[in-house]
Amino acid sequence: MKRIKSKEPYFMLAPSFLLLCIFLVYPLLSSFLYAFQSYKLTAPNDIAFNGINNFKAVFQDSNFGLILKNSFIWVVLTVAGQFILGFILALALRRPFPGRNFYQAIVFLPWAISSFVVGLTFRWLLNAEYGPVNDLLLKLGIIENKIYFLSDPKLALYTVILTMTWYGIPFFAIMLLAAMQSIPEDLYEAADIDGAGIWSKFWHITFSYIKQTIILTLLLRTIWVFASADLIYIMTAGGPANSSSILSSYMFMKAYSTLDYGQASAIGLFFMALLILFCYLFMKATKFEKAGNF
Repeated sequence: MKRIKSKEPYFMLAPSFLLLCIFLVYPLLSSFLYAFQSYKLTAPNDIAFNGINNFKAVFQDSNFGLILKNSFIWVVLTVAGQFILGFILALALRRPFPGRNFYQAIVFLPWAISSFVVGLTFRWLLNAEYGPVNDLLLKLGIIENKIYFLSDPKLALYTVILTMTWYGIPFFAIMLLAAMQSIPEDLYEAADIDGAGIWSKFWHITFSYIKQTIILTLLLRTIWVFASADLIYIMTAGGPANSSSILSSYMFMKAYSTLDYGQASAIGLFFMALLILFCYLFMKATKFEKAGNF
């Protein structure tokens, strides 16, 4: 009986470990194998090992530089916009005021909506032919000609970034507000007695207490935004001419439009290496282990 009890943790962990192997380890190993094979669903009889040819084809693709640049702009602007606006929202909601719960429910609503619905809604709103945004701007006299938000190569990426920013603000607001509400009020009262100003209280109390949450949410959100391709696929499908395509959407297109699983897997491995490198550098730069020690 004692021997069985000692193995109880292994029995408890076995189901989750099995699911992890099925849904994570197996696809990961398969992707690794596909990346070094000529694996096209349009040529099922020609599947064979081809060394690093898939990586060469991806890196020599004339669009690859543009896609890397788009990925950088996408992640930096989206995460920065979501974080700044989410932080301001959390600060505004920290203090009680009449109707706060109602207002809180409204501003957090986007987080509960499917990204598919968000993408379809904004695609309709911003459509140049029948979208209400262009119609409203024309009637108010703000613009003279229609703006092609989703079909202009100079605007398409930034239009999706604005949509993604709006969609992700509640994530930062919820996480940062929860962290702010855990700060003891005694600290602010003591700071008031000592004559501390608003900036001093914000930096030495608020920011110090929620620093670990800020670092963790920035890390998680950067990974999610970098890997997110659904809004881009729904709103622009990466177009026009790859002007709004990023690494994750490009990988998706390779797999499901050209059916070239070999090159899609090569992009996936490159993608994973970039994320691992980013996580390592981010944790080192922010000194995550020491964050929150004050």
